[in-house]
Amino acid sequence: MRNSDKMSWMPFKIGQPKNQIVSKTVERDVEREYNKLQKYSSVFPSLNMAVKRREQALQDYKRLQSKVEKYEEKEKTGPHHGQTAPGQGGAEFYHSLIDYFQPSFEALIRAQVVYFTEMHNIFSELTDQIDQAGLSGEQRERENEAKLSELRALSLVADD
Repeated sequence: MRNSDKMSWMPFKIGQPKNQIVSKTVERDVEREYNKLQKYSSVFPSLNMAVKRREQALQDYKRLQSKVEKYEEKEKTGPHHGQTAPGQGGAEFYHSLIDYFQPSFEALIRAQVVYFTEMHNIFSELTDQIDQAGLSGEQRERENEAKLSELRALSLVADD
């Protein structure tokens, strides 16, 4: 199963409520960043869980938004009976989302820094090893072709 198959569902395509808490620009930015981070899903398995939690939070928000709309409709048609303001629940929910996602994104960024630092170190070591051989680009290319020919000659390698 390819990584793109695992992440083929789009949690950002859920129907938008009438009164949006998160602007479309922010939502687009999150979706763009999400698409960039899909090549990392195998490296950071917690990313899938964070996306699922976000999807669940959006579904909860949608459910709560429909309740708010019902209360607003009741308020328009009927008298007040000491109810709290319907918009308060949405604002509290939004702030709880911020409190939840901020540490998640910070952890993801820290993980990326560690990952790319490690990849840079490995690349630097490999570059040093290649340069130590003292081969010219042409000699290195011939050597690589010879090694590839040996690999292609193996019975385990299928011809494309």
